Amino acid sequence: SATKCTGCGPGYKSPLDAMKGPREEIVYLPCIYRNTGIQKPDYLATVDVDPKSPTYCQIVEPTDIFWKTGLANPHTTHCLGNGQIMISSIGDPSGNGKGGFILLDGKTFEVVGNWELPGEAAPFGYDFWYQPRHNVMMSTEWGAPKALAYGFNLEHVKEGLYGSKIHVWDWTTHKRLQSLDLGEEGAIPLEIRFLHDPAATEGYVGCALQGTVFRFYRTPKGEWAAEKVINVPSKKVEGWALPVMPSLITDILISLDDRFLYFSNWLHGDIRQYDITNRRNPRLAGQLFLGGSILNDGPVKVLEDPENQSQPPPRTIKGKRIPGSPQMLQLSLDGKRLYVTTSLYSGWDKQFYPEMIKEGSVMMQIDVNTANGGLKVNENFLVDFGKEPNGPALAHELRYPGGDCTSDIWL
Repeated sequence: SATKCTGCGPGYKSPLDAMKGPREEIVYLPCIYRNTGIQKPDYLATVDVDPKSPTYCQIVEPTDIFWKTGLANPHTTHCLGNGQIMISSIGDPSGNGKGGFILLDGKTFEVVGNWELPGEAAPFGYDFWYQPRHNVMMSTEWGAPKALAYGFNLEHVKEGLYGSKIHVWDWTTHKRLQSLDLGEEGAIPLEIRFLHDPAATEGYVGCALQGTVFRFYRTPKGEWAAEKVINVPSKKVEGWALPVMPSLITDILISLDDRFLYFSNWLHGDIRQYDITNRRNPRLAGQLFLGGSILNDGPVKVLEDPENQSQPPPRTIKGKRIPGSPQMLQLSLDGKRLYVTTSLYSGWDKQFYPEMIKEGSVMMQIDVNTANGGLKVNENFLVDFGKEPNGPALAHELRYPGGDCTSDIWL
């Protein structure tokens, strides 16, 4: 399967042209052993997603990956027009928060240096997206690695160890221009996405702690602002760590035609699809539960739900009960298939879904109704990372070798 990757993307001239491209054949996923008790290095897995292939749903041989940098906890990767690779960091080697950016040589993968100017790093880091046409880059904040490494503690939020800001950077000068504080409702802003249309001056960011999505946009004065456009209400529960359970939005993405927004609620256990044709008033178009913390045969009882939804049953695919909850997402170029993995961060996985540490995470495929909205599980697709040679692994972010909805940026 690995021979199908040519090493460079097809170079579509627009997002709509990319939607007409060939079906994806392989997917790359980083797989994590850190904090699982298995003393093996993290690795990069290649999964065959071609239904015509004899190795469909199977993993090919892994490759060890090691990052050598002055910054710690590298996260999001984007390729730049000059051939370099840019990676965001979450912290420094001591475990403190530090939102800097690493530049790698695109051919040798040697560290070139930092993208940001000296002293310009943000207090916290996580995801980023840039749009050269508007000379802007946006970055988000998770928290200090020393706080989040071994699980979530609400007291750490009160102590200021988690972020709530979107940072606006000048793409040309690398200077930080603005910091948009989203407040309590926007605490822990994680994945950020511009619309794919390069002329657009707006996008969305998923904020984990309060289950909100904010729209960011450029004002007529040329500055940037943000407004809340989606709220997934928390549920009052018993039998859980806290009396109130947030949805915990952990990943979001936008279809290449800028019509649908998708996000995962890692604690509640569902994926949602919103029609964002009206940018300021997204409309719920599809929802699907794939595990989570409120299953109807589990220890948690929902006492009060503002959405009045019943507790979902456990999800079984190809005879396996799905451990954990939907987390990282990737959409096919044509928008018809949504790929899902279940691991968030090993320390948090261990805290909220300890069975996933023992069984490993999984990768699933969701069929998407692109005409009217709607999500349906592909019952014939499941990649089980619990069967890896070195023991159960935690699969995370999904990327296509030729570019995808979460990495391709048009000028």
